[in-house]
Amino acid sequence: MSFSRRNFLATAGALGAGVVSRAHAGNLVLPSLGAELLPPPKGKRVVVCGGGWGGLTVARYLRKLDPSVEVVLIERNPVFWSCPMSNKWLVDIVGTDLLVHDYLTVAKKFGYQFLQSEIVGIERDRKKVITGQGAIGYDYLVLAPGIRYQYEAWFGDDRKTINYTKANYPAAYIPSAEHITLKKKLHSFKGGDFVTVLPPPPHRCPPSPYERVCMMAWHLKQHKIPGRIVLLDPKPAPTPIGIGFKQAFDELYKDQVLYVPNATVKEVDPYNKQVKTAAGDFKFEDAILMAPHRAGDLVWMADLIGQDDKGQATGWADQHNVGLHSQKDPNVWIIGDAVGKASELFGWYPKSGHVANRLGRIAARQIVNRMQGKDFDKLLPDNLCYMFVNGNPIEAILVDFQYKFNAEGKIVQTVKEYHEHDVNLAKEDFVWFEGMAEDFLDRG
Repeated sequence: MSFSRRNFLATAGALGAGVVSRAHAGNLVLPSLGAELLPPPKGKRVVVCGGGWGGLTVARYLRKLDPSVEVVLIERNPVFWSCPMSNKWLVDIVGTDLLVHDYLTVAKKFGYQFLQSEIVGIERDRKKVITGQGAIGYDYLVLAPGIRYQYEAWFGDDRKTINYTKANYPAAYIPSAEHITLKKKLHSFKGGDFVTVLPPPPHRCPPSPYERVCMMAWHLKQHKIPGRIVLLDPKPAPTPIGIGFKQAFDELYKDQVLYVPNATVKEVDPYNKQVKTAAGDFKFEDAILMAPHRAGDLVWMADLIGQDDKGQATGWADQHNVGLHSQKDPNVWIIGDAVGKASELFGWYPKSGHVANRLGRIAARQIVNRMQGKDFDKLLPDNLCYMFVNGNPIEAILVDFQYKFNAEGKIVQTVKEYHEHDVNLAKEDFVWFEGMAEDFLDRG
């Protein structure tokens, strides 16, 4: 019996025998967590867990590449919320309608099924996903859970402090309630130091925290708020597009941004509003306390986290770097921000929406190849990140990642950075986003 199976049984027991045994409550029949939600498929069924950029893309492309396959997308949130472009939304450069979309319309358009439910267990030995509404069997499984915050690195098993920090100083890198909280905090901020703690790499969307700082600093400057954004970075310099961000900090926001490099976190005290780092101690009026990132909970639930040479958990999935299937279970694919190292030469792909979209396309192709008895294709993603640094005029900088195989068959990465803030790059950013959204969303 697998680890995930035991987790499921413990969860089911905690929910009470009434749920598991289909107890009646008046005229309401409560479903059993183990009851099958769907009849057996006529052909193959792929269950996609997670409805972010990667999950939506793989669901759409599976149906496009093979209309005979049954695809079920499971997501706990009622609506899609895009993290890309959300930094602009924080300061009202874009509206909520750009970020938010309903899942049902998208599923209907592309011909897959959508189920809004929490996933409480993954039984790989029986090829079942257990949701709060019942069980769904699969032939192939795709995990696209994004990230989780590792507050335990700061607070151990102190759940009270973890919950206090999440509620009062959210990182806002998991959509969408945290974004709403952060926006309210920013727009009600009266002054003082607004500390932003960056996690160590790898983390979601590497340049995005610097963009967020620029947008928040622009907001303070525009509204003449007597405060500053104190950016505590564990790295020695902003990465990527470091020159461009440093120019923005120095030229546009010298009174609004204090950039502190080599600020590895030693201790976080959310109650007394203090962060102790290797670069000094900092008090704050408000804060974004971004704990280290790890693969989303579903990868842990499925027991598919990788291990290092010492047998310790890496925190990220252990997937084939080209096929994208799990090294431990060939019937499970892992895409998006949860994936582990792609190459010994550079480490991880950037954990971005663009990469998640590209990995979703690749995984769909590899799954269809498997169903057709073919070898996997040697496909690689690419990545573009446009980052706003100014709101008036609206200007952006850019980093471009490209990947290929070298003569030894290893994946190599080339990076081009565009540091000069440019209004044309900002325009390109909107074109890029609309093109990406059309790929996996119904924007009509």
